[in-house]
Amino acid sequence: MGKPVNLNRFRKEKARADKKARADENAVKFGRTKAQKEVTQLREAQKRRDLDGHKLDE
Repeated sequence: MGKPVNLNRFRKEKARADKKARADENAVKFGRTKAQKEVTQLREAQKRRDLDGHKLDE
């Protein structure tokens, strides 16, 4: 026969693993520093200005 399993411990370990997986996903998705966000924002603004500058007036 196999070794008995504590179901409460198994349930808690699974919950911890699920939380860690979600935290890792969020870290990738949202985990940027303020400086990185500002650089991205400034680059996007410059791209928009450059594109607007190239539009043809009718």
